[in-house]
Amino acid sequence: MKKIAIVQSNYIPWKGYFDLVNSVDEFVILDEVQFTKNDWRNRNRIKTPAGVHWLSIPVRHERLAQTISATRVMDARWAERHWKTLRQNYSRTPYFDCYAPTLEEAYREASGLELLSDINLLLLQVVCGLLGIRTRMVPCTRYVFSNERNARLLDICQQAGADLYLSGPAARS
Repeated sequence: MKKIAIVQSNYIPWKGYFDLVNSVDEFVILDEVQFTKNDWRNRNRIKTPAGVHWLSIPVRHERLAQTISATRVMDARWAERHWKTLRQNYSRTPYFDCYAPTLEEAYREASGLELLSDINLLLLQVVCGLLGIRTRMVPCTRYVFSNERNARLLDICQQAGADLYLSGPAARS
């Protein structure tokens, strides 16, 4: 029985995102959909001693119908700033020293990428590697699908040979 999930990419996804990735045989990253400004695609928040702090990748939002996959980074210095913020706020936490070199290298590599989707995929793969998650991840462009929301999911599931589709909590309805 082949299980798949189809989810939009996110910057520093929540724990449940990784649980979903780990629970399927194939994880399809749905980036050929509309980019939503001020959403989890290019930003997230972290806890700091001073309270919640937003980390946002500055992107060009040029048109309403712009897809996540077409969204470009405006300033490559975001990665250095984000890593510095993470290091300042988490360097004294347990296991930071164990994971810091891998994460620092990931941020260094991400700074050279122009597309938001590529950044999110890179960081997803790095964290999955650290967690021992070996699920196959594929971009949705590997499949041909309808633009209609439900038909799109069905098309991808059928072409992937999926027997079971798992969705995230936001797609429950």
